[in-house]
Amino acid sequence: MSGSIVMFEGKAHRMSVATPSQPENSVPVVKLGAHIGARIDGVRLGGALDTATIATIRAALAEHKVIFFRGQYHLTEDGQYEFAQLLGTPTTPHPTLTSAGVKSLAIDSRHGRSNVWHTDVTFVDRVPRASILRAESLPSYGGSTMWASTVAAYDSLPDPLKRLAESLRARHTNQYDYAADTEDQLDDGSEAYRREFESAFFETEHPVVHVHPDTGERALLLGSFVKQITGLSTKESQTLFRLFQGRVTRPENTARWNWELGDVAIWDNLATQHYAVDDYDGSEHRRLTRITLAGAIPVGVDGAPSTVIAGNAESYSAVDSLSQAA
Repeated sequence: MSGSIVMFEGKAHRMSVATPSQPENSVPVVKLGAHIGARIDGVRLGGALDTATIATIRAALAEHKVIFFRGQYHLTEDGQYEFAQLLGTPTTPHPTLTSAGVKSLAIDSRHGRSNVWHTDVTFVDRVPRASILRAESLPSYGGSTMWASTVAAYDSLPDPLKRLAESLRARHTNQYDYAADTEDQLDDGSEAYRREFESAFFETEHPVVHVHPDTGERALLLGSFVKQITGLSTKESQTLFRLFQGRVTRPENTARWNWELGDVAIWDNLATQHYAVDDYDGSEHRRLTRITLAGAIPVGVDGAPSTVIAGNAESYSAVDSLSQAA
């Protein structure tokens, strides 16, 4: 068996790489792109996985940023939640969508379509460390999801732009949600969903570049919840946002997954953005179930943490102290 050492939760883990001499009981990790994406085969997800398999999943997530599992037809909401508990501490479903349930949030096309680039829930101070998404109902065509590595985006910047980005902070708010960017008139279901999404106001100032608490990598922290770059005019803010956001969404920094029933995706929410591709008609239904894991408060290159401007997210999520070990 060959492998590489990857840091996760401040500890070194060995990630197995499939080779002809690999033992039969090892877990193959199939790389899908140079900067982002891998598929893990031969694992039945649930709450009974052994520690070695969980270590492999964690290491693969740290290295590849988003990982995929096929054929998880057996998985229920309870099983998804029990599996999530092996990886970290699940949050409540959402800071404002309190009618969503107890364990998971439905990503349902009947409530709108999140077809803009975003990192989940950046309008709170404790940004989720990871998200676990399970396909429940899919359109007969389209409906794929794209992910982008915000680490690769930062790494691709020339040094002067890295220094500029590291000096900036940005305000994120849930009044700039992805549903608000649609040009179509909202139906009753989508309008009610949006009202609940904005039922409590949150705003947080984050560093534009944060240091990943598990890997030590530097990553851009932007996406569609950004309201403004702190201290700049609206025009200047929009110009810089487009400059840095454009690096995130370069095709070479992205991966695209065509969903099948039974699929599960897990992504490092502190190192990625994602985009649900709206390329299926309104008569088609798309529903996936998301569980998020508690994360730490982001910290900039200068050591300054994110700061709350409005809202209290304590009831949504604990602050993950394990993520602060690195």
